[in-house]
Amino acid sequence: MTPQSFLLSTQLADYVRGCGDPPDDVVTDLVAETAAMTAAGDGRPTYQVAPEQAAFLTLLTRICGARWAVEVGTFTGLSALAIARGLPEDGGLLCLDRDEHWTDVARRYWARAGVDERIELRLGEAADLVAALPLRPTFDLAFVDADKTGYAGYVDALHPRMHPGGLLVLDNTLRAGRVLDPADADDRAIAQLNAALAADPRFDTVLLPVADGLTLLRVR
Repeated sequence: MTPQSFLLSTQLADYVRGCGDPPDDVVTDLVAETAAMTAAGDGRPTYQVAPEQAAFLTLLTRICGARWAVEVGTFTGLSALAIARGLPEDGGLLCLDRDEHWTDVARRYWARAGVDERIELRLGEAADLVAALPLRPTFDLAFVDADKTGYAGYVDALHPRMHPGGLLVLDNTLRAGRVLDPADADDRAIAQLNAALAADPRFDTVLLPVADGLTLLRVR
């Protein structure tokens, strides 16, 4: 099953995708392979961004002129593929994930798309990997799609590693609407973070109703 926003019916989701550039064979095959994996209980469908969200990430990367990017939480690699395609040839994307099995799938599709040389993958606990990065402005773009209870920590750790004017992008910040009535620790963590970011002087902040909620944080 192709991932889609909880805000859209299947018919409207198909319409939205049909009004943009169609995904190529690499994206189509990656989505299909990931869907087969999740149907067999290997991961969750919500771990992968929707195809239109991937297209948006490519466009966003190009619009903000990012050269160096970092991703926290890679899964089977669609969001990383999208970001890498938006980078210039001399740019680079650092992917941080803890699962070699899922990221082996990602590596195959990155190579097939011809962007593997732009991507460096580091495996381990995301919090430790982010903390180990040099404490200086390095990245123009960051995409966070990992453990939800860790989001606040990732934002704090990434902020000093972003260039002024850089963009942090947080996925799943609506939690399928459960931010209004949190049902578990993940929902509560995101609801609390959303409230905190709305008053955070470090960023210009907007939460967009894209996919499962996409928060854009521009570093002031």
